[in-house]
Amino acid sequence: MKELEMLQYVDHTLLKAVAAWEDIRSLCEEAMEYHTASVCIPACYIKRIHDKYGDKLNIGTVVGFPLGYSSIKAKSAECEQALEDGASEIDMVINITDVKNGDYKKVEDEIAVLKSIVGDKVLKVIIETCYLTREEKIAMCHAVTNAGADFIKTSTGFGTGGATIEDIKLFKEYIGPKVKIKAAGGVKSIEDLEAFIQEGCSRIGTSSAVNLIRGKSAKDY
Repeated sequence: MKELEMLQYVDHTLLKAVAAWEDIRSLCEEAMEYHTASVCIPACYIKRIHDKYGDKLNIGTVVGFPLGYSSIKAKSAECEQALEDGASEIDMVINITDVKNGDYKKVEDEIAVLKSIVGDKVLKVIIETCYLTREEKIAMCHAVTNAGADFIKTSTGFGTGGATIEDIKLFKEYIGPKVKIKAAGGVKSIEDLEAFIQEGCSRIGTSSAVNLIRGKSAKDY
């Protein structure tokens, strides 16, 4: 796969607490120039981005981010507001405490509630693999599938670890046929991008892909 083509898999991401409007604007301009799959940005910027760029950008944001233990009412309200402001994709964080308590059905029910709000738009479910055992990861594959979410996603990028090829292989074994995979956290090189795409990821969440490929393209061409 050509390197520029890899950017079609990328959710061009900036979720730092100190992200200023100029940073977000630059991210959006890069996303349009390089045809990334989406931008993934803080919810407070959705309306401003949508007002400025309209349908030129596929806007994604995060809900319950990054720790996941806010209430279902809070997550629902976040989700509803994001959609109203112009988001097309929601990346939600599960309540990891429910996983650790073995209450997998509660996680599944929460995902289902948010999917009912999102409707025909895209819901990605962040399970934060760095905190989970193999058994818990498998349980989350089933929960995401049963709840009807569109994607299972490895990580927030704010945890103790990010995506691994081993976890992608595990997901492929246990998710349902309609669930896609997003790798995020620690995708820092062109080789990383290629490896995760070849392993079957439909999306890659990263802040560095455009700069990596733009830099290499400038050198090569």
